[in-house]
Amino acid sequence: MGAPILFTVIDCECDNTASVEIEIVYALPTKQHVVKITVPAGTTLEQAIFLSGILNVFPEIDLKKNRVGVFNKLVKLDTSVQPHDRVEIYRSLLIDPKEARRLRVSRNKA
Repeated sequence: MGAPILFTVIDCECDNTASVEIEIVYALPTKQHVVKITVPAGTTLEQAIFLSGILNVFPEIDLKKNRVGVFNKLVKLDTSVQPHDRVEIYRSLLIDPKEARRLRVSRNKA
């Protein structure tokens, strides 16, 4: 079974005709945190992340170091969000994927 998913829903006080519904996602090895938020049209990824409050929940997130993406595609923080975007905040890799594979293969041979 996968990691538990924690949902939070936040609505900004904005005109519904000029608002955008998105998700902000941050995943750890043991849990995934999803914040569904409605923001004004034209909001940037960085602004949406701040509005979501996820930085208060996970103070280890540093937007100068952590990369962000939309639907698994890297994007810049000044990109405007689009309706139904899934904004993903990526963690730094603990080990290079090639090295991790080498270690798994060497353990399986032993």
